[in-house]
Amino acid sequence: MKLPVIKHLTNFIEENDQDYVLETIETLEALTEVPSLKDEELDVIGELISNLYGAVEVDKMIKEGTPKKEALNNFMKRVLGSIDQ
Repeated sequence: MKLPVIKHLTNFIEENDQDYVLETIETLEALTEVPSLKDEELDVIGELISNLYGAVEVDKMIKEGTPKKEALNNFMKRVLGSIDQ
């Protein structure tokens, strides 16, 4: 996951609608079922999906009242904490 990408996607959600991102996730998840995809291509799609889900989570925290910068930082801390375990 990349914080600048998640931040950009969070801004996109604010300016447009979360539904666009959710539909993109569904589309990318459907693409992962293509049998001819190479591992590298699946990795890229997986990274995109992770960033999109991250932006949805950050947007949720913002809507619950957390300031954007704090929501982004808290999300990344949570992700890094789960990697360390």
